[in-house]
Amino acid sequence: MIEPETETVAVDNRQVLRLPMGLLGFEQIKEYILLSNPEEAPFRWLRVEDNPALAFVVIDPFVVLPEYAPDIPKPDVEFLKLKEPADAMLLGIVTIHDAGRATMNLKGPVVFNRHTLIGRQVIIANANAYSITHPLPVADSSD
Repeated sequence: MIEPETETVAVDNRQVLRLPMGLLGFEQIKEYILLSNPEEAPFRWLRVEDNPALAFVVIDPFVVLPEYAPDIPKPDVEFLKLKEPADAMLLGIVTIHDAGRATMNLKGPVVFNRHTLIGRQVIIANANAYSITHPLPVADSSD
């Protein structure tokens, strides 16, 4: 978990999301706000609702890996009441490493129902095909 720079986070574009089971390692935290800032796109912040200093950097995994094909287990689909794939919004949790390197967890995406805004971090059935440290492309700094 890292602290977002509050002056760069646009709170106007926020969505309140509920994770009844929390995130792995953060099971006690249930309420989050998804924050977007056009200057930080495609990255967003999944911020703890009652603690603005605590947040995860997240990204739509399909932006990084268009061929990503997570197999969401049936119990998770039922829990989230997903009737069709378009009902799901997936977020990959980003980890920032030394030297500006970043990775995304593709084995355990956070899956939300777009209509209810209820979510759950799931371990996909085909997790062996993906990594918890999928490298994100490095931005070209020559511009």
